[in-house]
Amino acid sequence: MTDSDGRRHASGSPESTESSILSLDDGDIHVCQDGPRNAPALLLIHGSASSTRSWNPLLPLLTGTHRVIRIDLLGHGRSAKPADRSYAIHDQARRAGMALDRLGAEHAVVVGHSSGGVVATALAEQRPDLVTALALINTGPSLDAFIAPESAATGPSQWPPTDEQLRRFASTGFSRVDYQIPEELLDDVRGMTAHTFAATMRGTRSYLEQRALPDRLAVLGKPLLVVFGEDDRRWRSSSAADYRVVPGAKVELLRELGHSPLLEDPPRTADALLAFTAIHAVQVN
Repeated sequence: MTDSDGRRHASGSPESTESSILSLDDGDIHVCQDGPRNAPALLLIHGSASSTRSWNPLLPLLTGTHRVIRIDLLGHGRSAKPADRSYAIHDQARRAGMALDRLGAEHAVVVGHSSGGVVATALAEQRPDLVTALALINTGPSLDAFIAPESAATGPSQWPPTDEQLRRFASTGFSRVDYQIPEELLDDVRGMTAHTFAATMRGTRSYLEQRALPDRLAVLGKPLLVVFGEDDRRWRSSSAADYRVVPGAKVELLRELGHSPLLEDPPRTADALLAFTAIHAVQVN
């Protein structure tokens, strides 16, 4: 564990996991670091109602060649959950940039899952100097791509949610109805407040209403990888083709996987990411 200035509380090698609480001007942000600290930085941003733990299955496949930085967005995981702070996408992106600054990461390939890809896009808009390339995993390009067959797809109807409501909501994040949802993912939703959950969802919707992601990304000139599970039950996988308006964008569809390929098939997800970062990651001097 480390404190807000990044000092290590317990002994360990430079390659061991560090968990830190960064005190920013509008809330404490929890971050984790794994892998060699002198390797190219890879920032992983989770989706709504999730946390740094959603990336755990992918970590062993990435840390051999990258300094992997994970962040709990405000309102999620072990980060603060204030009721009087903004959960707008541009503010979440600003905090992610500040976290990288505090950690001394001057450049990073930024990977976002689901609405985490929306935050990643906003970060690239705000800090083009910091973001060298973007990888979006099952991030819907616009609200037109959203699948809402039932209320469970948008979240629990009461707070605190019942276990049944939680499982119905979480089940749409996977391709198989019988997928055994990790209990820690349900705990991430339970750990939120009604306000932070609703405000987070509103923030994503508002950002996508203002302008579709492909239109935003097309003018940035950043290398882009889009990975989509073909059997996504939250966003139409065919909408991944919308990102082809971005010059040079690479789009990969993963068969027999749903909204969360990083959990359903970490090796296939890592293969796509590593092939991309091998070309676009910035080496540390």
